[in-house]
Amino acid sequence: MSADEHRRDEEPGRRIRVVVAEDQGMVLGALAALLELEDDVAVVGRATDGERAWALVTDLVPDVLVSDIEMPGATGLDLAARIRDARLPTRVLIVTTFGRPGYLRRALDAGVCGYLLKDQPSEELTAALRRVAAGGRAIAPELAEAAWTVADPLSERERAVLRLAEEGRSNKEIAEALGLAPGTVRNYLSEAVQKLGAANRVEAARIARANGWL
Repeated sequence: MSADEHRRDEEPGRRIRVVVAEDQGMVLGALAALLELEDDVAVVGRATDGERAWALVTDLVPDVLVSDIEMPGATGLDLAARIRDARLPTRVLIVTTFGRPGYLRRALDAGVCGYLLKDQPSEELTAALRRVAAGGRAIAPELAEAAWTVADPLSERERAVLRLAEEGRSNKEIAEALGLAPGTVRNYLSEAVQKLGAANRVEAARIARANGWL
């Protein structure tokens, strides 16, 4: 089936084909059940980790991927970037507990079309799904303005190094995990600490996490 056949959103009677990705089984079931109550929505796949979600997206090419951010294997933002880079027609709607502007800014940079918080009313989810499927955007209003006023100071490499440092890994362990020299890791950590105005790597990770930059 061609991409055009998957994207005929205005075809009368056609349902919006959705894959739902969420690592918490109960939440996954609730989201899928909620969406399936809608006459114009068909949940065609469910995934509890990022790699399974990617396999479903590439196999089924749904209209919309409804995804959490943090999942095993690949995050929702990773999936959005893969979909964008592969030029798939699937649009991404993030539904998450992460209500920090830094996450939304990274999501938009990755090509996400919708970003909602899990504590928003269910009718907002279905309205956002229809808007995203039709080619629009749906962003939690309380986050939209802040996403463009709070800049993320970290580079992708600094972010990767800081994530591993947050786990308590040594410079040597981080270097082995990322294929870098220990001295290079030390430099990245030093840059991150300086940019965030932190006293050390632990405080830098805490500041970055609090702002949604990790």
